[in-house]
Amino acid sequence: MASGTGMMEVRALIEEISKALVDIPEEVSVREVQGEQVTVLELKVAPSDLGKVIGKQGRTARAIRTLLGATGMKLSRRFTLEILE
Repeated sequence: MASGTGMMEVRALIEEISKALVDIPEEVSVREVQGEQVTVLELKVAPSDLGKVIGKQGRTARAIRTLLGATGMKLSRRFTLEILE
């Protein structure tokens, strides 16, 4: 898997997971910001769906971040998830 392809798949993974969680999937967007050592994925959802992607006590967001961490290990790249309001 080429690193460019891997990055696109990570973005698509976060987008698919988020769309499955929310009521308004067409409002989900994931933007990738490449840094030197870390890739930041900015997740934007409808304001009414914010709680769904964060979850109770941040559990859902933490689970998504855990997936990102595991994926990053596989691709030798660090990822962070920012949920934008």
